[in-house]
Amino acid sequence: MGRSLRIALLSYRSKPHSGGQGVYVRALSRELRELGHRVEVVSGQPYPELDDGVPLTRLPSLDLYREPDPFRRPHLREFRDWVDVAEYAAMCTAAFPEPLTFSLRAARWLRGNRFDIVHDNQSLGWGLLRTGLPTVATIHHPVAIDRDLELAAASFRRSLTLRRWYAFTGMQAKVARRLPAITTVSTSSQRDIERLMGVPAARVEVIPVGIDPDDFTPPTAPRDADHVVVTTSADVPLKGLVPLLEAVAKLRTEREVRLTVVGSAKAGGLAATAVERLSLHGAVTFTGPLPQADLVALLQRATVAVVPSLYEGFSLPAVEAMACATPLVTTDAGALPEVVGSHAAVQVPAGDVDRLAGALALVLDHRGLQEQLGRAGRTRVLENFTWRSTAVRTADWYEQVLARC
Repeated sequence: MGRSLRIALLSYRSKPHSGGQGVYVRALSRELRELGHRVEVVSGQPYPELDDGVPLTRLPSLDLYREPDPFRRPHLREFRDWVDVAEYAAMCTAAFPEPLTFSLRAARWLRGNRFDIVHDNQSLGWGLLRTGLPTVATIHHPVAIDRDLELAAASFRRSLTLRRWYAFTGMQAKVARRLPAITTVSTSSQRDIERLMGVPAARVEVIPVGIDPDDFTPPTAPRDADHVVVTTSADVPLKGLVPLLEAVAKLRTEREVRLTVVGSAKAGGLAATAVERLSLHGAVTFTGPLPQADLVALLQRATVAVVPSLYEGFSLPAVEAMACATPLVTTDAGALPEVVGSHAAVQVPAGDVDRLAGALALVLDHRGLQEQLGRAGRTRVLENFTWRSTAVRTADWYEQVLARC
């Protein structure tokens, strides 16, 4: 191992149990600390849950999108400076200001502190160009992909609001091109970053993420029958939840299959509307975000896990399921073929409801295939996708960047 580095790990929002950013920050900071580095996480709300020994600096925003009162109107006494005013003004014009305003707060805070390197987790705001320190970033995938998928599913009126909401993606592309180095989680994302953000692939280091194989383990008891599990961080078209619900409805004409969704359905949103349209109320359960131990227990009970996404820059849910030796069905979208390889999942074309229903039925009906997929998945994770490997490669990348700065 090289020298001990002092690292500022930035994350503009870090949900602990939902979405990849909070998981990434917690695991990477822990493993870098175990390697002997000094890591301080700097985050806006929602704040991450970190392991013992990893300090957290809170950079509070106005928290305008918090549950249960998103798009709230803050009291006048909550405004502390011009950044807060800019954040609220942007929200009032239908923009999403957090990547920018977090980066400005972080730059201000960093100027009073000493670090060897600053590592941003996909805020990519203008403030990153003003830290006065070597600053790099992780881009899990270009958010412009989310934007384009939502626009494709939106009405004309809704599309006007969405274009304003996603205006920050232009800033992110410009900042990414000016940073000295970028890392991403897959070669699929590397290609998309070059295509959509204009960062040459040669400047983007691919470092896959992973899991802790001592936490995500195969079950010791029999699995449930006809129990399908999906983990989705957001009720948006990109996650492919509606095609999955339609596939489950097809299966329900022949068998009592149950679907558990680790995530939430927005009132009146895509998933809730589909459940109503398909009469799936008794067959589908939404758990909301789950602590890791509960997620592991659920994966260990499931007959099959599914990743129905229309795009994935990586897919921690796929890796988590494979680590639990849970038979896996995925689409062929984005980085999923790269993550699951040729033997660890049954893959179908993204958005193809009939093929998805057929693949689920195939796995549900064949015990031998379930066991084969489970063994192959666990082996693939142990060989390729652990957080320790991610941290070692990230620390080596820091050294390479610092040698050039």
